[in-house]
Amino acid sequence: MTRLVNDLLALARGDAGAQINHEPVSLHDLLSAAWREFNAHGNAHDLPTPTLEPTTVMGDADKLLQLAIILLENAVKYTPDGGTVRLSLTHQDGHAALIVTDTGIGIAETDLPHVFERFYRADKARVHGRDPGGTGLGLPIAQWIAQVHGGSIALESELGRGTTVTVRLPLTPDPS
Repeated sequence: MTRLVNDLLALARGDAGAQINHEPVSLHDLLSAAWREFNAHGNAHDLPTPTLEPTTVMGDADKLLQLAIILLENAVKYTPDGGTVRLSLTHQDGHAALIVTDTGIGIAETDLPHVFERFYRADKARVHGRDPGGTGLGLPIAQWIAQVHGGSIALESELGRGTTVTVRLPLTPDPS
């Protein structure tokens, strides 16, 4: 219940036009810390060392961390034991590209247009006959965070094969 309330508050703040901090954020350092935290808890997934280019964006470190955690939690939640979750950070056309890829259950093509709708949960979101929990608000929150940072989020998935989520954020211009 607490998670639902917190998720609703985050979206309400976004709807109300809440301002975020705009300061240089090292995505490399932020994602490295998030990845270490995931590995510290131990799990039954293959979590190879991420490929992270040194990358700085202007933004709110707390919100960007929340975005990364949402994507990593979803990837782990919907990937069966023994599956793989990968994290990478690259530069593409003046943008940072944060990419989370998993070998999870995937999302049906008919569900893909709806994954960023509030409270939407695909029927296939049930993992091995159990409901993995969640509020149906994680991806809408991730989308809001990406957009408020001047970026975008895209999701590609194939049922039974896995999902790739790509967040693109404008790079901080080089001061030189």
